[in-house]
Formats: sequence, structure tokens, C-alpha cells
Amino acid sequence: MKLTTETVLLGALLAGQAAAGLVPRSFTVKQHYHENSTFSKLFAAPPIANGEIDRAGWKVTCDSFEPGNECSKAIDGNNDTFWHTKFEGSNVPHQIVVDFGSTHNINGISALPRQDGNDHGYMAQHDVAVSTDGSNWETVAAGTWYGGDKTLKYANFETRTVRYVRVRATSEANGGPWTSLAELKAYAAKTGPAPYAGLGKWGATIDFPTVPVAAAVDPVSGKVLVWSSYTYDNYLGSTQDRVFTSLWDPATGAVTPKLVDDTDHDMFCPGISIDGAGQMVVTGGNSASKTTLYDFASGAWLPGPDMTVARGYQASATLSDGRVFTIGGCWSGGWFDKNGEVYDPRARTWTGLPQALVRPMLTADAQGIYRADNHAWLFGWRNGSVFQAGPSTAMNWYATAGNGSVSPAGQRRSDRGADADAMNGNAVMFDALAGRILAFGGAPSYQDSQASAAAHLITIGDPGKPADVRFASNGLWSPRAFHTSAVLPDGTVFITGGQSYAVPFSDETPQLTPELYDPAADAFYKQQPNSIVRVYHSVALLLPDATVLSAGGGLCGDCNTNHFDGQVFTPQYLLTKDGQPAVRPVIRSATLSGRTVAIETDSSVASASLIRFGTATHTVNTDQRRVPLTLVRVGTNRYTAEVPADTGVVLPGYYMLFVMNEKGVPSVSKTLNFLV
Repeated sequence: MKLTTETVLLGALLAGQAAAGLVPRSFTVKQHYHENSTFSKLFAAPPIANGEIDRAGWKVTCDSFEPGNECSKAIDGNNDTFWHTKFEGSNVPHQIVVDFGSTHNINGISALPRQDGNDHGYMAQHDVAVSTDGSNWETVAAGTWYGGDKTLKYANFETRTVRYVRVRATSEANGGPWTSLAELKAYAAKTGPAPYAGLGKWGATIDFPTVPVAAAVDPVSGKVLVWSSYTYDNYLGSTQDRVFTSLWDPATGAVTPKLVDDTDHDMFCPGISIDGAGQMVVTGGNSASKTTLYDFASGAWLPGPDMTVARGYQASATLSDGRVFTIGGCWSGGWFDKNGEVYDPRARTWTGLPQALVRPMLTADAQGIYRADNHAWLFGWRNGSVFQAGPSTAMNWYATAGNGSVSPAGQRRSDRGADADAMNGNAVMFDALAGRILAFGGAPSYQDSQASAAAHLITIGDPGKPADVRFASNGLWSPRAFHTSAVLPDGTVFITGGQSYAVPFSDETPQLTPELYDPAADAFYKQQPNSIVRVYHSVALLLPDATVLSAGGGLCGDCNTNHFDGQVFTPQYLLTKDGQPAVRPVIRSATLSGRTVAIETDSSVASASLIRFGTATHTVNTDQRRVPLTLVRVGTNRYTAEVPADTGVVLPGYYMLFVMNEKGVPSVSKTLNFLV
């Protein structure tokens, strides 16, 4: 691993711009640069395994080969030889199948592209399937590998007991008809497959050609947009204002890469919010002053106006009038007090708020203001206000009229005492109608810090008034930092990933057992464990079919903690006791007239909710919130529901409408928009 280490003094980088009164602190920054030119230096995360399975005795078949490049070359232990399909007369898809000769518990395979400097046959779109008999196949991973280099590619997945593995290439990196492969390996899992225990299920792995560090669900198409930085596996050393993106279609499984270079914006570590005009506003990061807009209707990335303050690792939140508020962000653009500003989507302008002071929300981070103003837990609320729930133990109200202002909202304190600063924790508004927020996990400092299992229920009311805080249940089962979460249609909160000791770019001390918080029972419940680590730079999003995407982690160049993949978790409410798909209600139509939504279903339903479409990066998802609805039956399988008129509760933007039957099984959602 190529590392450089430098020691810097916080506050001294930009003379005259340091935050007055903040004590500078020395700290060490590890920097990872660029891709490797040789396969032997990993820059993708391998599976959690007991090593490679011995290939002695393996048998291999393939659909096509060029003489001299037989499929046996893919398992001969020689990186300089390779399987290659026929040069002429043979088009994709192509496949190679290995027979272990006996069953093994495996949770991953690796595919080494040819190493001779020729890129013919590099796999792009692909799928990996396993079998015990060679006839009945289960797809365990699918997607698109980055086809621009000869580095080792992985497909990691939940443990399966198998005898056969099939790797199928459905496209070539440059659009050619061939497939080639130097070495194919499989990895022995440490344990057997986890039995179904009525705690949800993890699905097949989605392979991305870039590390998904940021993500958003497109409310128009239902597809998921992910992105990394100026390159697909690294964020440091950026000399190009561009970003690698991918679009995943849950309906087809297709993963389509796209390099966005026409907005001159490296969108790593940004603020993200969906504004009241229905566009996604991506701010700052590596290109610290930039704003880029994503137009859901056209699928186009558009340049936006520069912010008044350069920022990175800031958070942002949509306001009740559709504007976007942002604050903090000393990770890039200089170390000084980065007070608030607002974006107006109508005027397409940013306006500084000099009295929306950042100082009251700073944590006491060991690295000073460089980390202390990062990743604020922001919630747009009534009358243009913003509630800041953390990660500082001090909570605050921000007003956005005029020059802005800030006032204290109390401390995150319960009958068990004051909560510590909780950097890289989570906060989720699971009931916007009641102003209820669940805040949980995090660590006192950004890195080299012990994570917390504390969890608090925060209830807000009128802007400017102190928030009510109490401890949630007995806290999390496991301490977590760098975890992610999503509110579900029934009001529960799904929590996944994280580590017990916060260290960026490390997969050590991972938490592999998710949790589910049920506010009705005020209890946390363990969920089905998974086998892929999700820590720093991972994301989670609720999908329109009421499942949850968990993805990413890493983006550190030549390291072995880059996770180029994601998984979908199916909550137990979508499954029967024996793990089969539950019968779901279907929304036949949903029509919005004013604030009344008329709903027709295929069967009787008992409840409904709205969940705002989410965006996520760096543990922050300020867009998601759940609004419970009261159904009124007006006929057979016909209902109405009144949507709250308060735009501080139902922020402008796109929402997923879910209905649930008496067993609590949710429908696939219908999209409603409440745009300004």
C-alpha cells in the first residue's frame, strides 16, 4: 500500500482564517493515492474468508475458447496465461463454469483480468451463480465491474454451500464480443450459511464499477444513482473536476456507469438535498465551492451557482419553502467558522446567513474544527427553521430569514445523563407529524474514537423551543460509528453496518448484525446478520418496494477496504414465517387533489404513510422523513387520507406513498410530489 503521512497544525493552514478561540491540535492524516498498475496490490475488499479454496482437482468448462487460450488457463495458477473466447464468430454472453468436485461453503470469488496489456475481453456486465448439482442455479452477485484496468475484481456475497460456480459475462468493457479471464478463484467462508430466523433476508450482491460513497433514489424512474469522486476508487490527489457515477435499475439489475465531467465538480463528500423544485442539489466536497443540480425529469447533471463559502463534509437540509440550508464543512475549502447560507431554486442563487453561526453546533473533536463542524444532523421544520439534533451534544435552532440566527434547543440529555458528542452517528425523523426523531450511535471524535451504543428519542415542536429528550429503550445492542439507517413504512428504523471503534478506511471491529428499532415497543431487535462490511463511506436508502439498499465503503485508492458493491435487505414484514414472499397489497391508483390523496387498492388495507425520497453520504440522510397518514374508507378498497398542510412537516419534494394491510405488509409505493 502506498501511503504518505503528514502532520499538520489545525488552524494554521490558512493564515487569518482560523476560527478564533479554537485550540489548534496536531494530528496525522494518512493519504492514499491513485490506482495501482499491478494486480498484486489490492484496491478492492476481499470477502471475510478463511483463504482461497485449493484448486487442485477442479474441472472447468466454458462456452467458447480460442485454441491456446482454453478455459483451463483460468485456473492454472499462472497469471500470464488466460482463457479467451473465440476471436471471431462468438458474441457475448460468455460463461465459464468450475466444478470443485465436492461442496464448499464460499462467500466470494475473484476474477483477474488478462495481464498482458491487452484489454480485449475485460468483463463489464456480469453475473455470478452457484449450484450444488450443476443444473439449478442461484444468482449470488450481478452488476458491472470497472473495465478500465487489469486489477483484481471481486464478487462477495452471503455464504452458500456449493459445488459449482458460474461466471457469465454479458458485456465487454469496450463493447467487444469477447471474454477473457486470467485467474478465477473462490474463497472459503468462515462459517456455513446463516439459517433463516425470521429476521429478514439479505439478497444477491450488486457489483458497481465505482465505490458508492453517495447515493440517491430517483423518484421519477425508481433507479438508484451512486457516485464516488474524480476516479472510481479514490478521493485524494484530485486534479480533475469530475465524478464517476453509476445508475442501478432494481427492475432489471442493470448497472450503467457514467463519467460526469461537464459540471466541473468533483462531488466527493458533498452536502445533498432535494429542493422544493424537484432537483437534487449537490454542494461542495473536493470541488469545495461548486454546486451541481441533478434534474430527475431529464436525468441530466446541470451546473449550479457557486456557494458563498467553500465547503466539504457539510450537511444541508431542505426548508419548508423549498430552499436549501447548509452549514459547516471545514474538511475542504479552509478551516474557519463556516456559518450558514441558503440556496433559492427559483433564483438559483446562494445567500450567506452571517448570523446563522456554526460555533454553537461544533463538537469537541480531537482534530478541532477540521472535524468539529462535519455532518450536522439537520431537519427542515416549520416557518423556514432548521433543527440541529447533533452530532454535538448541544442542539440548536437555526432561522433562515434575513441574516439568519441561531438559538439553543437544549442538550441531548436524558435521565441517564448527557449524551456525548456523537460524530458519525445517525438521526432519523420517523414520525414527522409528532416531530419525533431517533438519534443513535456515533463517537466523541471523528476517528480513533470508541463508538457509542446510546440512543435517544428527541421530540420537537415550535421552532425556538427546547426539544424533549429521553433515552430510547436500553440503547443499541452494539456500539456503532459510520453506520447507516433508513426509516421504514411502518415507522420502524432499520440500522446496519458501522464499527465499534471509529477508524476511517479500516474494516476492523465491524458490526455485521443489523438492528431494528420499533417505537411502538420502544425496543431494538437484532436482524439477520450479513457478511459484507459496511463502515466508513457506506450508504443506506429505502427503496420504493419497501426494501433497503446498503452499499459502499472505502474509496482509499490502493487499499483493501474499497467495497464496490451493495446488497438489498428485505425486512421481515415482506416475508412469511418460513421466509417466502408475503402477499402484498397493491396500490392501483393514488390521486392527489390539494392535500387529499384518493387511494384505490386491490385488497383491504389498514394504514398508510408517506416517506420522502432519500439521499445519503457519510452517515447523513437529511432528506428522508416519514409522515403517518390516517386512512378513511370511502368504498370497497377505496380510501382517502389528508396530507398535513404544514410544509415544515411535509417538506416540499417527492414522497413514496405506502399502504399496509392488517398484518403490516406494505405495498410497493406510488410516487407523489409536493413541489413548490
